[in-house]
Amino acid sequence: MAGEQKIYLWKFLRKVFQAMFCLNDTMRYYLCPSKTDMRKGINSLIGVVHQQMGRDVRNGDVFIFIGSSRKLMKLLHAEDGGMVMYVKRLEAGRFRLPEYNAESRTYNMEWRDLVLMVEGIKEDPEQRLRRLKAERNEYVV
Repeated sequence: MAGEQKIYLWKFLRKVFQAMFCLNDTMRYYLCPSKTDMRKGINSLIGVVHQQMGRDVRNGDVFIFIGSSRKLMKLLHAEDGGMVMYVKRLEAGRFRLPEYNAESRTYNMEWRDLVLMVEGIKEDPEQRLRRLKAERNEYVV
């Protein structure tokens, strides 16, 4: 493959992956109010959404599940072409849950809350919960 074709292919793949993995602030986020058995896969989590949360997974909302140890999180999301499940496992620290609303029996979640939870950022941006820093290698194309 010639050099220009490789560059074009790389740019194309980058756009495809950016389009594939897109969660953003225009979506609604629902955190499952009960602890979830994290051995469950996509089909079982769809059942949890229907039975425990009373929601439909096909409407494009993002459903968040956290295990009892609060070290593992799964996100379930319907995209064009099928269901997607994202998994985040913490090597250090635990996920901090947002405030529980007893009146509505849910956690009020927004994109911002999900980012803060995943990154371990507290309300004060100078304070962070413990997280393992990933070693990243620079790749040159």
